Amino acid sequence: MFGYYLYLAWRSLRRSQGLTALMMLAIGFGVAASMTTYAVFRGVSVDPIPWKSSQLFVPQIDMWGPAQFSGLDPRSGAHEPPDALDYADAMALMRDHRAKWQSAIYAVAPTVLPAGAGRSPIPVFGFGVCSDFFPMLDVPFQYGSGWDARSDPQGAPVIVISDALNREVFGGDNSVGRGIDLDGKDYRVIGVMKPWNPQPMFFDVVDTGGFGGDGPQVFVPLQRALASGMANAGAVNCPKGVQPGAGADGLQESNCAWLAYMIELDDAAAVQKYRQYLDNYAREQQKIGRFAWPPNNRLRDMRAFLDAEHVVPDDTHVSLLVALGLLLVCLINTVGLLLAKFLRRSGEIGVRRALGASRRAIHAQFLTEAAVVGVGGGVLGLLLTAVGVAGVNQVLPPRLAELARIDPALLVLAVAVAVAASLLAGVYPTFRAARVQPAWQLKTN
Repeated sequence: MFGYYLYLAWRSLRRSQGLTALMMLAIGFGVAASMTTYAVFRGVSVDPIPWKSSQLFVPQIDMWGPAQFSGLDPRSGAHEPPDALDYADAMALMRDHRAKWQSAIYAVAPTVLPAGAGRSPIPVFGFGVCSDFFPMLDVPFQYGSGWDARSDPQGAPVIVISDALNREVFGGDNSVGRGIDLDGKDYRVIGVMKPWNPQPMFFDVVDTGGFGGDGPQVFVPLQRALASGMANAGAVNCPKGVQPGAGADGLQESNCAWLAYMIELDDAAAVQKYRQYLDNYAREQQKIGRFAWPPNNRLRDMRAFLDAEHVVPDDTHVSLLVALGLLLVCLINTVGLLLAKFLRRSGEIGVRRALGASRRAIHAQFLTEAAVVGVGGGVLGLLLTAVGVAGVNQVLPPRLAELARIDPALLVLAVAVAVAASLLAGVYPTFRAARVQPAWQLKTN
């Protein structure tokens, strides 16, 4: 019977081509608006490390006190601590090593000087990190690996480089063991990463804003980066009235927040123990006179920290709601058009009912027609979605627009939304059509 209903739907839609086109346009535009906005929202809110994000945490320590107002925690109402650590606290957490993996993270912007006459210096972006960084974040390697823990305190002159930098400097060969000049100092390559550019750059959203760029190109031991005075490429937030001294030494001696910090904890018990450790650490700082306020720490998992930092812009949430509202308006318009179309065929419905067609058969016939409208609207919506995704860079910053992509999942979702919307739009008109009284219609005709 489904084939017969398709045939009836095709005949009906051909008889009123203008109305059919209008309904498909309404569904298509509604689907395109919602799917384009959803593509952007999905791009900026995707979990960059879904297999491990629940185990990654960002500790925050209140080393400034309530006098330095930095927003309120929506849950507790307490003032928020800084979103990064100062050098003293970061190094204390590193020494105590209470997490499975942990690393302080320092954004740097050095310059690579390629060997060979006539080759231009290459400005690069990267991080000073600790050895735990690589296994903690499952950094993928093409050649070699990260350094071991013995290289952390001594600041060994070793470096991990990106695949792109390896191709630019070494032609893509296995460069492990070769030397590279970074800011006029010699480093030994011990690892070459596979292409790795997580979006958002979850391990240091404070400095990077989360999005944009081609990803980190170099990683060096944190102490090496500090000792060599490598240029700071990150944010430095200081309490009111405080100005750090010049260079890396001035930062280390200040209580400015400039080091991102991430840890890995295996389970809820480990999380609870680490929270207790942070509070005990703050109490110790109270005893020695460094803190004059009760412990006010945070230990947020990665997703919660990204939310607290508003990495997903608020306007993308608003845009998604507006687009869904537009889809609802298109749906209501389609309801009115289908209702008018179906009730115009009351005579046909009366004849079918008089010949023995059940209300269930009438429901099936007209819902099939609504589904055909949805498929047509979905195809149109796909085309308009492609146009919309291609044009989002006109209304959004490039770093966000480039995350919106069309993939098979989005295509299937667009068609599914179109068909579901048209079926929902057809429920009430079909209900009314199935309630047509055949005797009254036959008598009238």
